[in-house]
Amino acid sequence: MSLSAEERAAVVEFRIEKALRAYEQAKGVIGLKYWETIANRLYYAAYNAVSALLIAHGDVAHSHSGVIHLFGQHFIKTGIFPTDTGRLYHKLFTMRQTGDYDDTYGLAEEDVMPYVEPTRELITQTTTLAKQILVQS
Repeated sequence: MSLSAEERAAVVEFRIEKALRAYEQAKGVIGLKYWETIANRLYYAAYNAVSALLIAHGDVAHSHSGVIHLFGQHFIKTGIFPTDTGRLYHKLFTMRQTGDYDDTYGLAEEDVMPYVEPTRELITQTTTLAKQILVQS
C-alpha cells in the first residue's frame, strides 16, 4: 500500500478511533457478562491499535497473523516494547479465536477480565508511538 503522508496519517487516525471504540464496547458489555464478545472487542481494540502503529511505521499486513508477525519483528524483538506486550497481543488473539470459533470451550470471567486493563495500556502505548512516528516523518 503506497500512501501519501496525509493518507497514511488519516488511516492511522481512523485505526486509532476504531481501537478506542472497540475498547469502549468491550467495557460496555462487561456488566452483561458476554465474555466471548468482550474478548472479541478487546482483541479488535488491540488489533486496530497495533495496525495503526504498523501503518505509521510504513508496514502493511494482510492478515491477523501478519500483524502479529510484523509487530513482533519491528517492535518486540527490537525491544521497543517488552516481550510481555507481545505475549498479551498473542493472548488476545487466542482468546478471540476461542470465543469466536471453539465449539467445545466457552470463555469465563476469569479468562477475560485480567486482560481489560492491560489492553488499555497496550492501546495507549502503541497509539502514542504511532502518533510520534507520524510527527517525525
